[in-house]
Amino acid sequence: MRKCNEVMTKNPVCCLPSDLVTEAAELMKSKHVGSIPVIENEQTKRLVGIVTDRDLTLRIVAEGLDAKSTKVETVMTRKVVTCLAEDDLQKALDAMSENQLRRIPIVDDDHKILGIIAQADVATRFNHPKKTGAMVKEISQADGV
Repeated sequence: MRKCNEVMTKNPVCCLPSDLVTEAAELMKSKHVGSIPVIENEQTKRLVGIVTDRDLTLRIVAEGLDAKSTKVETVMTRKVVTCLAEDDLQKALDAMSENQLRRIPIVDDDHKILGIIAQADVATRFNHPKKTGAMVKEISQADGV
């Protein structure tokens, strides 16, 4: 079985809790990503949260908040499901399916962000179409929200 560090996108673009959500949205647009890991600071790169395009839609737009004055820490998910770089890829796939996640950050033992695995990474770098299809189906199932 392949390891997470063999499939992950290394050195993902990150933001800080104090960044404005407009900055996070602009990063998502320019980097063509749907989520951005939130780190404590540039020195430690310790993961403290994640902000997704869905967070921006549901917690900013739908709530009528001002994106130009709202900080990322207001809308980010703080309890982030992660995997370690040396974990088997199957562990990440299982975690993504169980938690209905489209992406999962990969960290080291100190919780420093090393990479991220998204559905697209699995689809393009993992040569098991049936497993990939099953994972996408489980992640995409409606959860009543």
